Amino acid sequence: MVHQLVKDLPCDDADIAGFEKYYVDHTLGVWPQAAGGVPFTATEFQSSGDPIADLFENMAAEQKARKTYDNILSLVKDNEVCEPIRFLRKREIIHFQRFGEALRLLTEELDQKNFYAFNPSGCKCK
Repeated sequence: MVHQLVKDLPCDDADIAGFEKYYVDHTLGVWPQAAGGVPFTATEFQSSGDPIADLFENMAAEQKARKTYDNILSLVKDNEVCEPIRFLRKREIIHFQRFGEALRLLTEELDQKNFYAFNPSGCKCK
């Protein structure tokens, strides 16, 4: 999608579009980064080792991604761009629902064993 949007961008127009720094490093290639220019790194992944906390983290990430897609859809009117974004948005909603189901199943299992008050994967002292 990024390639489609910039494939015909003349080099002279890269600076006008605010694209010059990206262009210097990556030409018109795709390099994952946030809208503010911060590159993606593995530090983006969050894991505490506590399944309940991690599922909530996953659910929050899905909602943040959905909101990002909502924001893109409010800005872009090109249907060739909007259709894949709509698909990705729907996918985030489904992921959120699946993580919610996993959280429900996990808490039901932990409640049966009376483990809900502590991290079952890390605490062996109770």
